Amino acid sequence: MYYEVVDFELLNEYKIRLRFKDGKSGVIDFNDYLNKGGIFSKFSDFNFFKQVYINPEFGVLTWPGGIDIAPETIYSKATGEPLPDWIEIEE
Repeated sequence: MYYEVVDFELLNEYKIRLRFKDGKSGVIDFNDYLNKGGIFSKFSDFNFFKQVYINPEFGVLTWPGGIDIAPETIYSKATGEPLPDWIEIEE
């Protein structure tokens, strides 16, 4: 699937440059996730955040403990492409 992350670079605090299977790329600022709470509260520890890796089975950014973000969300945020119609956005 074209949402798969094939490469990434941690730029500075909470910004990651991503490259996807379809060749598109972009930068995401994960600072917004610092206030989401829940499992994302672990992101407030930058040493934890830096442990990000690509899950080789699914091509998604993943953190220890299996924390990940939906690949279509990551793709949309990085490339500016709209989310698929079947995605329900929490308000």
